[in-house]
Amino acid sequence: MPPLELSPEQLAVYERIEHTREHVFVTGRAGTGKSTILTHLAFNTSKIIAVCAPTGVAALNVGGQTIHSLLRLPTGIIADHELEQPAELKKMLAAMDTLVIDEISMVSADLMDAIDRSLRQARGKKHDPFGGAQIIMFGDPYQLPPVPPRDPHERAYFADTYRSLWFFDAKVWADAPLTTIELIEVHRQRDDRFRQILSAVRHGEVTEDQAEDLNAAGARPAPDDVITLATTNATVARINAERLARITGAPLKAQAEINGEFRENTYPADEVLELKPGAQVMFLRNDPDGRWVNGTIGTVSRITGTVWVEVAGDDGIEEYEVEPAVWERYRYRYDADTKKLEKEVVAEFEQFPLRLAWAVTVHKSQGHTYDAAIVDLGPRAFSAGQTYVALSRVRTLEGLYLKRPLRPADVITDPNVERFMRTSLGGERDGLG
Repeated sequence: MPPLELSPEQLAVYERIEHTREHVFVTGRAGTGKSTILTHLAFNTSKIIAVCAPTGVAALNVGGQTIHSLLRLPTGIIADHELEQPAELKKMLAAMDTLVIDEISMVSADLMDAIDRSLRQARGKKHDPFGGAQIIMFGDPYQLPPVPPRDPHERAYFADTYRSLWFFDAKVWADAPLTTIELIEVHRQRDDRFRQILSAVRHGEVTEDQAEDLNAAGARPAPDDVITLATTNATVARINAERLARITGAPLKAQAEINGEFRENTYPADEVLELKPGAQVMFLRNDPDGRWVNGTIGTVSRITGTVWVEVAGDDGIEEYEVEPAVWERYRYRYDADTKKLEKEVVAEFEQFPLRLAWAVTVHKSQGHTYDAAIVDLGPRAFSAGQTYVALSRVRTLEGLYLKRPLRPADVITDPNVERFMRTSLGGERDGLG
């Protein structure tokens, strides 16, 4: 992959991770480059690391394993359940210096404590937090909350055991100092007024003037090709199906080729992709040659066995041939001969790295950047951070269109997040504290 250019702020965070044994939580607003640091770390660290994430899709995105699969943890609340650890798992976890966890905000306090107990047990260091391994975490609790358990008994357990569901309220942190670093420099938005508004939405402190600016900017009619960010899969599927049906002709149906262990809910692209010339699409992968990135919007121009997509760039419209891409699912294993941690491919998913993109869910827009987007929150935003995620995908106020005016009830923040961020940063937001 092409080398990543780190900003001075990002480089300072990388150096701190690389040259200390501190447990570090790297956070920051949308567009501050958390993923950039994680990718740079994965390719450049001298440490023996394993990378994981709470969901299958998030793990695929960072070339790692799910937490449950890496540590062989049971599903549901783990509490003090016995953890079965075969010899090869213990060797693999003992060989590791550092565990990197992406999308940490989706990890519950119970799972965080299970990670701690699993590493203590496997590494034979029962009195050392995380068995002496370094923990590096990436994520933004203002964007993605953990999913609360549906079972009333599990909810009661959390209420009795933890201050909140969040990873930062796990018991392990009473014995393990945690360094929180908040990235300050936003690379996505350059407009100071829009940055201030987004920051206010993030913290749930939107003034009347800011709300008026946002709603005035978003009230214009949107051009026909602007992507819609919606809160439900049903809305997205309906918009995409209606728009595809408007184009005459039969669609190309591309069937994904799947080998190995891939669960349907972790597919990185459509199993059956339907496209027609004229369809608006979004790229789902970065191009190795830098012609497009994950989230780039284009239009299918022709289909000739492969798919040709036109993309608007600084120098006008460019047409690119797009070939199927392969997503690989990995598993870590310990190699007794080399005494090292190795990554092996256990599954492959091959499909054109494209998705219909007249609409996409707010959740799937995570990490993407758009020049323009329509935000459709439906009757209401229904989870903390959802409005912030949707609005912060767009580069400028001029590129933002609202399906309806935003209301105070759409801006939902979790007081537990405010409490943690305030105390972990000592009341300061200085980036490297």
